[in-house]
Amino acid sequence: MPVIEDLNVFKMAYQLVLKIYKITAGFPKEEVYGLVSQMRRSAVSVVSNLSEGGARITDGEQRQFIGNARGSLVELRTQIWLSRDIGFINQDDAKEILDNVEEIKMMMIGLLKCKR
Repeated sequence: MPVIEDLNVFKMAYQLVLKIYKITAGFPKEEVYGLVSQMRRSAVSVVSNLSEGGARITDGEQRQFIGNARGSLVELRTQIWLSRDIGFINQDDAKEILDNVEEIKMMMIGLLKCKR
C-alpha cells in the first residue's frame, strides 16, 4: 500500500476535516459539546483511521481501519443532515459537504476492494 497521506482519499478526507472545523465554528455556542464536538470527532476519526490503517502490515488490519473510517464518515453524513435540517448549515454548504462525503466513501470502497 502506498503512503496513505499520498492517496487522494486521505487528502480529500483531510480537507473535509478542515471544512467541518470551519463550518462548525459558526454553530450556536450551546452546541459546542453537542453537534460541534460530534461532527469534529467523526471527521477527525476518518483521517485518523485511514492513517492508522495505512501503518498496519496485513490487508486484514488495513481493511478493519478503512472500515472504521467509513463508519465515521457515514456518522458524519448523518450529523450533516441533522445540522442542515435544524438550520445550522445552509443547503448549499450541506450539499457540498455531502457530495464530498459520498466521493470519499466511494474511494474507501475502492480501497477495500484492493485489500481482498
